Amino acid sequence: MGVTALAGGVGAAKFLRGLAAVMAPEEITVIGNVGDDLSFFGLHVSPDLDIVTYTLAGVVDATKGWGLAGDSRQALDQLGRLGLDTWFWLGDADIGTAIARTAWLASGLPLSTVADRIRTGLGMGARLIPVTDDRLRTRFVTPAGETLEFQEYFVRRHHAEEVAAVRFDGAEQARPAPGVLEAIAAADRVILCPSNPVVSIGPILAVPGVREALVAVRGKVIAVSPIVQGAALRGPADRLLPVIGAEASASGVAGLYADICATFVVDRRDPGEAPRVAALGIDPVLADTVMETPEISAALAETILALPLPRAAA
Repeated sequence: MGVTALAGGVGAAKFLRGLAAVMAPEEITVIGNVGDDLSFFGLHVSPDLDIVTYTLAGVVDATKGWGLAGDSRQALDQLGRLGLDTWFWLGDADIGTAIARTAWLASGLPLSTVADRIRTGLGMGARLIPVTDDRLRTRFVTPAGETLEFQEYFVRRHHAEEVAAVRFDGAEQARPAPGVLEAIAAADRVILCPSNPVVSIGPILAVPGVREALVAVRGKVIAVSPIVQGAALRGPADRLLPVIGAEASASGVAGLYADICATFVVDRRDPGEAPRVAALGIDPVLADTVMETPEISAALAETILALPLPRAAA
């Protein structure tokens, strides 16, 4: 069985950890978000690609859910002593990853080739493809008209700013990276991970051709809600959903995916959301989605893999 997963952030990595525990990692293809990418002291950092890579390679800092286990911060401390602002936490080994990525990109390699080199070098068995090799960046617009880069909003300002609009700069001109559309078409199941639907899945769907590819295989697409009882388990998804006109609820997220997914997983704590999802023409499935342990992640993955496949696209 081949599975293709659209992923971004810690929630996706937790789910993918469970998926890789119950099926052969080489049968998993992950299409990763690059809207969070940034330049930090001249280094190209891809936080969402790295979270997935480190998690599936078994080297992630399990306490934080991102970064490398046992990493140190001597480089950041030295930068601080020299008077530079080290607002973005990047450990020494993590900087090594960013240096390699930056050097390979400067040599002319596309991001998809670089991501493959990094994941194989760290022993990640699953395939990882950034959604695009082109520049795509998430931006936030405040009510005052200020435009913030993703990490400026999320990390430096602790996603406390009020947001009036979200946009994906470069999306209209971007092309899917080699293998993205093929991975969607060929998979037995396509899973939209429990990632922030606005800023983790949203940039992936904004790349021309990706949403259309999902519509074509809607019957085998399954999404997992990142919202439980009206709240995000991590991050500002519940505050960003109303910005794009969606309710902060499981059914609100399902509404964003109604044209591209036939099955939607709702947390057992939200049974009232199931009929609201069904009213959208999507099959609801109740399961434990709060992945507090690897065992819960694996159980959720097993539930999804056991679902009947496929039903005709609507």
